[in-house]
Amino acid sequence: MFIFRDIHHYQHELTANNTTCVDAVQYYLQQIDTHKKLNAFTEVFAAEALEQAAMLDEKRKAGQPLKKLHGVVIAIKDVLCYKGHTVTASSNMLKGFTSLYTATAVQRLLDEDAIIIGNCNCDEFAMGSSNENSAYGNVLNALDNTMVPGGSSGGSAVAVQAGLCMASLGSDTGGSVRQPADFCGIIGLKPTYGRISRYGLIAYASSFDQVGIFGNNVADIALLLEIMSGEDAYDSTALAVGNWQWTIDNEQSEKKYKIAYFKEALHHPSLDKEIKEKILNLVASLRSKGHTVTEIDFDLLDYVVPAYYVLTTAEASSNLSRYDGIRYGHQTKDNIKDLTEFYKQNRTEGFGKEVQRRIMLGTFVLSSGYYDAYFSKAQQVRRLLIDQTDAIFADYEAVIMPTSPTTAFEIGHKNSDPVAMYLADIFTVFANLTGIPGISVPLFTHSNGMPFGLQIMTKKADELTLLQLADYLVKQQS
Repeated sequence: MFIFRDIHHYQHELTANNTTCVDAVQYYLQQIDTHKKLNAFTEVFAAEALEQAAMLDEKRKAGQPLKKLHGVVIAIKDVLCYKGHTVTASSNMLKGFTSLYTATAVQRLLDEDAIIIGNCNCDEFAMGSSNENSAYGNVLNALDNTMVPGGSSGGSAVAVQAGLCMASLGSDTGGSVRQPADFCGIIGLKPTYGRISRYGLIAYASSFDQVGIFGNNVADIALLLEIMSGEDAYDSTALAVGNWQWTIDNEQSEKKYKIAYFKEALHHPSLDKEIKEKILNLVASLRSKGHTVTEIDFDLLDYVVPAYYVLTTAEASSNLSRYDGIRYGHQTKDNIKDLTEFYKQNRTEGFGKEVQRRIMLGTFVLSSGYYDAYFSKAQQVRRLLIDQTDAIFADYEAVIMPTSPTTAFEIGHKNSDPVAMYLADIFTVFANLTGIPGISVPLFTHSNGMPFGLQIMTKKADELTLLQLADYLVKQQS
């Protein structure tokens, strides 16, 4: 039977003729079919993936050198464009829409001979924390089908969690990679803002959105990040790579880190007591091993969620205005002659309730009379957060924090209270507001049987330290 451990081992097995790319794709297609009820995929590219796998096997037999992702089976969130394939953002607004081009992140994977096996379900237009806001229905947590997988990249997380692919791509606007990784017991990375080009990523909030990566080990995530990173003529915010490259450091276990954690986070009233206890036990363990771990004050923590939702909804109101049934999207079949009413009906039918809620909130905070009171104030908070974060990283290499206040919750548990759902993002939106990289690593299991992780953050563009510390902690806990 085909068994996947990591990309390096998989490619070793390929070159040793112990398996083939076709074997791998057939295995994952069978797994996807077996686990259909999880609803992780919106579309599976079965015939195409098998065809590409056969082509790669022929190339290898002909003696051609293996590219970095030769035969690696990857799933992508249904917000990333892939030419000739549907992309719907899990919304009725874009139902049946076929992409005319390929996202830079996806193209860079394809250029290294990755195999894209399908599109993953998500919260509509990446708006949600539970994957309950999809036109395709809920995604189920593979560990307990009564629990949410997290969101908005829940399908991408479950695809890795349930072994339906080797790795997957999501998008992270306020925790949409790290939180589902936390709920599903896998690794989820949100890189520095601009590390990976956003070209071809359907926009939610442009100054927050970032392509993220799910995987089962740090080395695989580091490899995908290395391949997708870099400047892009189609995205002016994309950063130059420089000489960044992550490798396993044999001296890593000897390095002593300077780490901070926020007193307000670990003692926040919303934080589950068992999560708090296990993280504090980890802090004590790190100190016993010679690392510096310091509790620091961060009095802006309670401002991050309000600032985040004011700014992201404002940007969403602008970004989603193009979906009016004329330029893009669903067009009503009702016989409406008034243009304004026509737009209204198109958008009412095309967008789900959560997307409508956020568009309306964003339009409100941008309206005259409220712009200064809400939008401008939120921008000021963001500036304070960035300045304070820069000051912290002048003294510390990393900040650790819970990823989520709780483990995965029951499906439907928070649907009647959107504010409670928003407040659950308190520990993840910080990294998006400040543009720093963050990763959730699965270190713990709760007494309720569900996994939970630790969130690690470093200064902008320092994914090297982030991944090294994440790898160290994973190996310490294993």
